[in-house]
Amino acid sequence: MKNSLKQQAQLLLTRDGLFTAAQHLVPQQKISEVAGRLAASKNPLIKKTFVKTFAKAYGITLEEYARKDLADFKSFNDFFTRELDVDARPIDNTDQGVISPADGMISQIGHIQQGQILQAKGRDYSVSHLLADTENKDGNYYEGGSFATVYLAPSNYHRVHMPFDGTLIETRYVPGTLFSVNNVTAQNVPDLFARNERLVCVFDTEFGKACVVLVGAMIVAGIETVATGKIERSEQIQTLEHNIRLKKGDELGRFYLGSTAIVVLPKSAGTEWTQDMKHGSVVQMGQLLGVATKA
Repeated sequence: MKNSLKQQAQLLLTRDGLFTAAQHLVPQQKISEVAGRLAASKNPLIKKTFVKTFAKAYGITLEEYARKDLADFKSFNDFFTRELDVDARPIDNTDQGVISPADGMISQIGHIQQGQILQAKGRDYSVSHLLADTENKDGNYYEGGSFATVYLAPSNYHRVHMPFDGTLIETRYVPGTLFSVNNVTAQNVPDLFARNERLVCVFDTEFGKACVVLVGAMIVAGIETVATGKIERSEQIQTLEHNIRLKKGDELGRFYLGSTAIVVLPKSAGTEWTQDMKHGSVVQMGQLLGVATKA
């Protein structure tokens, strides 16, 4: 016990520890609400200032996007969720291939063991908790399955697409905290993805039931899907039923700032991830992550 407390104290005195501690102290929801209002503003001065400053800070150019001029965007949100140019992201056509749902970086990728998903080295979290499954039915169902966590940096394309063919049967909004999502918080905040606000999208597929989870973060002003529109935040879980067929590569949703997309596949998919996909791998939407060998 003494060693544990000593380790916590030592962590707190590091730069990463101070950053993590600050996450608990700041008013996460209020900051995100204010950021959301500013990001949605169509006031020319606010829009121009935000868009130009952000584009310069993150080195964003528009060669790959449908609109080529920063002045063409109606608000910062419009800029942040900018659409790609036609054919800017070819969709891998490998038979039974599972593609990256977004541009970004592989945070972690692997298999679900004892109901746990790897968050960072030495730190796991419950798949049932992630999916807001209070009866642990999903935890049992996904045992031995697979997952891929894709982190979207601020400079990335921020729409999320289908990693496989499937019928959207349910969306489940889960209220939660809004910790920043990055390597530091992944390593230091327990159950980060299962604590943050998120939207669980559940699909019927040819290899069983699968999920794509859109995880919010600090200053994420909202999550939207093609089935729900922009989600209205609440203190309760919101569950909706759907029957929408989507093909691999179709747009599923988008983030208004932030964050992370997690693909969860059942054991029945027999997913084999490609050898070059690992922590830190940079990926683009449509790129092959692995193959569902039992589909």
